[in-house]
Amino acid sequence: MRKWARITAVILAAALLSIAADGHTGMITEASEKKEEQEKPESEMTEEEKAEKAAKEAREKALKEAYELPVQTNKLKGWPEGPGTYGDAGIVMDADSGAILYAKNIDKHEYPASITKVLTALLAFQYGDMASQVAISPEALACLGSGYASIGLKDGNVISLEQAMYAMLLASANEAAYAVGETIAAGQGQSYDWFIGQMNEKCAQLGGKNSNFVNTNGVFDEKHYTCARDMALIGKALFDYPMFFQICQTQQYTIPAGNTVEEHVFQQKHHMLIQGNQDYYEYAAAGKTGYTTEAENTLITLAENADRRLVCVVLHTYGGHPYSDTKALLEYGFNNFEEVPIMEHDESGEYSWVEDGAYVMLPKKVSFEKLDREVALHEDGTDNATVTYYYKDMPVGTCEVTVSQNFYNGKKDENEPEEIKEEKPGPKKEAREEKKEEKRDDKERYKAAAAIGAAAILAVCTGISAIVTRITRKREKKRRHTA
Repeated sequence: MRKWARITAVILAAALLSIAADGHTGMITEASEKKEEQEKPESEMTEEEKAEKAAKEAREKALKEAYELPVQTNKLKGWPEGPGTYGDAGIVMDADSGAILYAKNIDKHEYPASITKVLTALLAFQYGDMASQVAISPEALACLGSGYASIGLKDGNVISLEQAMYAMLLASANEAAYAVGETIAAGQGQSYDWFIGQMNEKCAQLGGKNSNFVNTNGVFDEKHYTCARDMALIGKALFDYPMFFQICQTQQYTIPAGNTVEEHVFQQKHHMLIQGNQDYYEYAAAGKTGYTTEAENTLITLAENADRRLVCVVLHTYGGHPYSDTKALLEYGFNNFEEVPIMEHDESGEYSWVEDGAYVMLPKKVSFEKLDREVALHEDGTDNATVTYYYKDMPVGTCEVTVSQNFYNGKKDENEPEEIKEEKPGPKKEAREEKKEEKRDDKERYKAAAAIGAAAILAVCTGISAIVTRITRKREKKRRHTA
């Protein structure tokens, strides 16, 4: 009876599986049929439909390739894994220490498009008087090509520098950005080209090494390029200018009608700064959008929470992803690192003064002792220096110090043999000695195991040899007996 019950259960199970499989196959077939209904054969497509299909496939391929590009910080041992992005390059930098928390092709040349304007703004804050007048010239209007952003300023319009800054940073007005450069240069008794030179010089002063700016607005030019690291350094510097944040946090701005200008009303374009927008991010504090066909989407975002201030830059990012990528990167930066005070952990004894509050930014699995450092003395002949700490060549913090005599004493002649100093007894030395002893014990155990293994193999080989010898002798004896 039990036997028949088991057989019946097996038959029922097989039947159920067959039904489920048929249903699943039917679903797949139905979906496949629907897909076939939606997609025409190429032979039935118009040229326009073929072009659309090819563009869609190229886009999907580009998205996949961009997402699969390597993230350099993900290869660091002990570093938290950062998110993938749908762009060629991306960076998250701590604005106070200069630590790089996330790096994806951060030194690769990319076209910046309109995020160029944040560097123009930085120089305007440095040199300009916001109450000074900005006159729109024919040259400022000549940069406007088809599709380029503009608020419709005309030749001869006069506005204040402050109004031009709002037009440039909120509405991304290219003619305003050009006019800002002209105005700042004129205030210094210089030409527009002088301002361009100042843009490149400022970038280099901040530590940028992979940029070349040829205009103030980001209008496409093959010779106008930057990289994620350089743009992050520019963003870091902008934290010193409260007006930048005031402008970027304005939702709508009006340039009132005047004697030489009509009224212009425009809004913020950076979605993460617009309350109520689906891409709004509560910690976003300032930033700038950018787009050209050649640059794709570019975005720089300055963010701040109760613990830290970050700069995020994404370059050559495909549509629909710059904001989601930026949010994911900022969340990664806010949630995976902690400040490690330099004064409490640097035991070199080579500083007589360290910048107040200086720290490095590290994940929990990386200790201060694993860092390398580079001390760069200032060229003014004093003992002042800039110290940069690195983890596997990735900068994790920079600060100002005054070096002590111990720093100079520690710089030995390379040809002079280094004196071997006996380490003083203490917990660290004891721990190191214990580790050495454990390694020696492991080595001895390995040798013993290897010896036992070798002996066993020898014994087996000897036994096999003896068996083969006995069999051979028996066969020879049998052969002789038969003969």
